[in-house]
Amino acid sequence: MLPPASRVPPFDFIVFGGNGDLALRKLLPALYQRDRDEQLPPPCRIFGLARSPLATADYVKRVEAACRAAASDGEFDATVWSRFAARLEYLQVDASDPASYSVLRDALERPDRLLRAFYLATVPDLFGVICRHAHAAGLIAASDRVVLEKPLGHDLASSAAINDEVGGIFSEDRTFRIDHYLGKEAVQNLMALRFANRIFERLWNADEIDHVQITVAERLGVEGRGAYYEGAGALRDMVQNHMLQVLCLIAMEPPLKFDAQAVRDEKLKVLQALCPIGAEQVRKLTVRGQYAAGTVDGKAVPAYADEIGTRDGTDTETFVAIRAEVGNWRWAGVPFYLRTGKRMPTRVSEITVQFRDVPHLIFDQQAGASAANRLVIRLQPDEGIQLFAMTKIPGPGGMRLRRAPLNLSFAEEFRTRSPEAYERLLMDVVRGNPTLFMRRDEVEAAWRWIEPIMDGWRASGEPPRTYAAGTWGPSASATLIARDGRAWTEDAG
Repeated sequence: MLPPASRVPPFDFIVFGGNGDLALRKLLPALYQRDRDEQLPPPCRIFGLARSPLATADYVKRVEAACRAAASDGEFDATVWSRFAARLEYLQVDASDPASYSVLRDALERPDRLLRAFYLATVPDLFGVICRHAHAAGLIAASDRVVLEKPLGHDLASSAAINDEVGGIFSEDRTFRIDHYLGKEAVQNLMALRFANRIFERLWNADEIDHVQITVAERLGVEGRGAYYEGAGALRDMVQNHMLQVLCLIAMEPPLKFDAQAVRDEKLKVLQALCPIGAEQVRKLTVRGQYAAGTVDGKAVPAYADEIGTRDGTDTETFVAIRAEVGNWRWAGVPFYLRTGKRMPTRVSEITVQFRDVPHLIFDQQAGASAANRLVIRLQPDEGIQLFAMTKIPGPGGMRLRRAPLNLSFAEEFRTRSPEAYERLLMDVVRGNPTLFMRRDEVEAAWRWIEPIMDGWRASGEPPRTYAAGTWGPSASATLIARDGRAWTEDAG
């Protein structure tokens, strides 16, 4: 097992797909910020690899523009940038051509060989190919690591095939399957909230919790990612990884310690306990939708089919709502409502834990209606935690009740820059700490639960329900939760 370390060892960071959207928008700005915080030792180098011809000087200009765009006002430091730019090199490498790897081998050669982290920001079909060719070229040593971006395949069989190929070169403890949601401060604070505070753990069960909602909403459409999205859809893109990982952190049992294997063992148990949704239950327990033309932020936006430029129509879902249950002693009978979509009214990712009503209200009708406690964990934007509790309205006139939030805003409380998720995760790769990464059995357990839903949709032959851009999805989504006498948070008040 690779030991976690508090300090970052010197390393070479190699990004396949180094000229792509993910590298320029997330990975390289994250490494720049780590350099700004003096976490990159002087020998570190960063290589961007892609098929297109490009001079390193031109590549550095693209990366600088990306880092400036990602930095908050006043955060871009010219001195730090000069140091960071000196680490960058662009290499023209065709990942599918074994001969191309000699270019990378020559560039990496140095007397004091550094630890190498290979980040595969490419299509999943190339993951195994890159690992085989890099190994054949003599580029991989026993201490080197590989980072795999999602989606890891498009179903269980393809995921297992990729894992087999990569696993033939990199052992499990050197394989880092990244889910950037696990690097978010608010997601990690969910673990602190549960396991460092006695008051919540005693309430964290079916006796006290009525239901849980997890919402990941985006204002944007596919934004030039139509080719990728057509092969994925919202279920594969968001539910199979991000949302199920968040569900695991909510529902998991306390691990014996904050250790990679202990944490992931407990997450796996949750995935294995998810009640199956078979073909006959898909219509009742799931909703899929696709946005039509509408208005977002006061601007007219096109339908999904128009945005990706197809005249023949498409069955790809841009919205999913699911009623899930965890079939174990702690959570039996508690619904977990998952909802994600593009072209929503607002951009928000949050978890709502709805507690049960008080068993008996001692106040008379003049005090007003009682509302059950609600815990809201905001993942983005404005990360924070709110606990809604009943309080007395100040002033004379007797006992009058109103629900009000106890508010923890991370920005206001800690008054420091909150690192982006990729900043933490990339350093964890180099340190060899896999706690916030997915283990192979987790990924495959998630696919086992997701696949019957996909099969049920195909078998039904029904197209996704349309919803106007700028709304909260198809009306069937509201019906899904209303059948249980509940409502989505924005409708529940």
